[in-house]
Amino acid sequence: MKFGPIYVDHIGIATHNLEEASKFWRLLGLIEGKEDEIVQEQGVKTRFFSTSKGNLNEYPTQIELLEPTSPDTPIGKFLEKRGIGIQQLCFRVADLLGLIEYLMENEIQMIDEKPRNGAGGKKIAFVHPKSTGGVLVELTQA
Repeated sequence: MKFGPIYVDHIGIATHNLEEASKFWRLLGLIEGKEDEIVQEQGVKTRFFSTSKGNLNEYPTQIELLEPTSPDTPIGKFLEKRGIGIQQLCFRVADLLGLIEYLMENEIQMIDEKPRNGAGGKKIAFVHPKSTGGVLVELTQA
């Protein structure tokens, strides 16, 4: 039952415009990623901000800004329904597939029963908010 270590990888924030949403995180002094990424499979453009350069913590927690590529994408629909704000909490795990199987064996409802491709070439899977007290939880393995 060892799926860790488990870290808070990032907090995903849905926004209509990456540039407007980036202002605060830049002023706060977070370190902006080198380039934005479009994840076609999810219909989203992402921009990451890190809490450190990695020397204080091997896995610094990040802020992921999420801009939809069109209104009919998951982030586009989220923005239409709920507006800008925190969309998901992501945990990095050592054994994603093992954790998915373990959660499903324990009656946790998964959106993704098998890992799929996410930003940065990571494998990801989402846990349904019905099983987490209303929070969309993303699980990732680098």
